Amino acid sequence: MIRHLLKLVWNRKRANALILVEIFFTFLVVFAVGTLGLFLWDNARRPLGFDWQDVWAVRVNMQAGSDDTFTAEQVETAARLVREVETLAPVEAVTGAMMEPFAFGQYTSGRTVNGRRVSMSVNEVTASFAEVMRFDVVRGRWFQPADAALAWRPVVIDEDLAREAWGEEDPIGRRLGDPDPKSPEPERRVIGVVRDFRHHGELSGPDNFVFYHKRLGHPQDRPPRVLLVRVRPGTPVAFEEELTRRLQAVAHEWSFEIAPLAQTRESAFRLRLTPLLVGGIVAFFLLLMVALGLLGVLWQNLLQRTREIGLRRAIGASRAEVHRQIILEQLLLTTLGVLLGTIVVIQLPVLDVFGSVLRPQVFGSGLLSASVAMYLLATVCALYPSTLAGRVQPAEALRYE
Repeated sequence: MIRHLLKLVWNRKRANALILVEIFFTFLVVFAVGTLGLFLWDNARRPLGFDWQDVWAVRVNMQAGSDDTFTAEQVETAARLVREVETLAPVEAVTGAMMEPFAFGQYTSGRTVNGRRVSMSVNEVTASFAEVMRFDVVRGRWFQPADAALAWRPVVIDEDLAREAWGEEDPIGRRLGDPDPKSPEPERRVIGVVRDFRHHGELSGPDNFVFYHKRLGHPQDRPPRVLLVRVRPGTPVAFEEELTRRLQAVAHEWSFEIAPLAQTRESAFRLRLTPLLVGGIVAFFLLLMVALGLLGVLWQNLLQRTREIGLRRAIGASRAEVHRQIILEQLLLTTLGVLLGTIVVIQLPVLDVFGSVLRPQVFGSGLLSASVAMYLLATVCALYPSTLAGRVQPAEALRYE
């Protein structure tokens, strides 16, 4: 039966070629959109790693040329800003950082650990960061003010980085990076491990993350460009005006932009969902185009094959058999397009395009969902023409004689 259907499809290769190409490209688009949707859904189910509610971000503009250019006066002014904010009644805690959670920017670094290159995202934070963001240290400890006197620089990493760099071994006390005599950077050692820290939000994928200790007020450490302020629940928006006034009183030449992390989180959601929305619209119109193409080809085939179908009915074929033949022909054509698309798609994990970001289960689910979508589309499009084909009577073939 399959051999006979393959011959029928091959004999109408010109009519089927365009539909095959449409199925191929539509499969790729549906796979991309479906996998992206499953990837975001899979990420949303995982713990975020910190508490963003009732936290405000104060972006500090020191009117400096770059983050690496700063003066001792700016360092001291930044420290006074933190102390000033701590005195305000609605404030529970305040910390300094180079980046706020959910921010679009990213500071990445690559280090050689145990002879293997490991990439990671970095944030420089002061000792009160854990108190403000409320996350748990699962091994070791968090930064302390006494760490400023250490001859080496302490770091805290998340579980993702600990697993990639050291596997199941205990990372506490280990160097973050193999020794490099030519590098001017100080030696960094791991003092603690936190749960997976999803800096870019619930929809972001797994990421190796490391916290560098920013010594507030130390002349060698650049001042924080973001202050994260945890306010008491129910603090009114009007407090923003008072906060700005107090900050401006300490650093009148600097400018400040205040926004709740809830607002930054919402922007991050929109940024990550926009590709899914655009891809979904493109996939919808491609599916619609393929559906119309399938209906057109099947309808044309039905008109051209009236004699063939009538002859089959005359020699004993039932309506159900004709109905099944038309549907199987369409499913076979869809299978060829899906197979071509699958051959292309499976090259992505082979070439390690996704790295460790996309889990194999998500990739497999995306491939399966795209295949099921194409088969459902083909079946639905073939139902009505195949029903009409089953109604052809043997006498219809005599009209052409």
